[in-house]
Amino acid sequence: MASLPKEPPENPKKQSFWMPGKYASTVHRTEQSFQACNDIVACFVERAKVEKQYAQQLSQWSSKWKSIVDSRPLYGSLMRAWQCFFTSAEHLSTLHSSISQSLITEEGDRVKTWQKETFARKLFCGFRESHDNNTSFSRAQKPWSKKLTKLEKVRVAYHKSCQREQMAIDKEKLASENPELSPEKKQRFTNAREKTMEEKEKLREHYEKSLEDVTSSTPRYMEEMEAIFEQSQEEERKRISFLKQTFLSIHRHLDITNNESVKAVYSELHQTLMSIDEQDDLKWWKNNRGPGMATDWPKIMDWVPPVKKLNRKKREQKRKQSRPVMIGGVKVRALYDYVGEEGDELSFKAGEVFLKVEEEDDQGWCRGVLDGGKEGFYPANYVEVAESQDAV
Repeated sequence: MASLPKEPPENPKKQSFWMPGKYASTVHRTEQSFQACNDIVACFVERAKVEKQYAQQLSQWSSKWKSIVDSRPLYGSLMRAWQCFFTSAEHLSTLHSSISQSLITEEGDRVKTWQKETFARKLFCGFRESHDNNTSFSRAQKPWSKKLTKLEKVRVAYHKSCQREQMAIDKEKLASENPELSPEKKQRFTNAREKTMEEKEKLREHYEKSLEDVTSSTPRYMEEMEAIFEQSQEEERKRISFLKQTFLSIHRHLDITNNESVKAVYSELHQTLMSIDEQDDLKWWKNNRGPGMATDWPKIMDWVPPVKKLNRKKREQKRKQSRPVMIGGVKVRALYDYVGEEGDELSFKAGEVFLKVEEEDDQGWCRGVLDGGKEGFYPANYVEVAESQDAV
């Protein structure tokens, strides 16, 4: 018995926030924010040392941290503001020696104190906020996820029944064309085909019921998940707001020179810091890591028969020996959409009518001519003979 084709690879859209377990990036955002605080403290402690070494060391610091921050968890306007410090540093030649002490004793200690008060830890479970969010998301998603898993199993079973039906149809066709088989044996193939058809219809009904079950429970599922998500957004908004104030305070320490060119650099930096927008950053996160992500919601997926790869060399050899001739051609109607992979293959839409000008070969391919005059190969099992035929 021929083996069934493998299921298609997972659709990238199934990585959406709404799919099972894909809320993890939002849960991990707490740890990332905590790490961001460590990075900011480390960054500006190092900046304080650079202040003492003037232009050359300042340039080295800027180059190093530009590459580091690209892989850090901050994002959006907050990330752009952080990067602006390094751009500004490249244009500076000297900085006042008191900046180093201010950055370490004031801003560094303030971030560490806030970090300790904000990120409560739960014994053996990391941060309490992460644990609570993960528990809430998991509890809200579990019932819907079970239904989705059931739907996927039913879908696979339905598609396999479609394949079995197609195989039974093919066998019945071969049997009907074999004059050596008795009517009783031919009837067995017909019975087998009818049985697979009944099985397919039952599984499709089951598939539709499972999809209806998933669809009816989706609104409540979305409401619960989004409520948890918005609570997480509020916590993140507070962190972004604090870090914005931290950056502004750091800027206040740095912007103390009387040089007009340096004043211009810090003026640009200040504008970038003031453009930090909690709502824009949260909106970005929602659209790229949360409910705003593109989602391929479950729907009925019609089965399309597989296409055997056309061996052109073998086909040309067969044609040289004896080329099937079809006078006038036969009108056929496409059952499915098909896009030709090679230049000598036809492309057509389901329902399109064109001419078959050469009989099916042993590879399952025919030659046809579209209305526009293009001639080429197409899979024989993608068409059926049109009800009314006019010889050309």
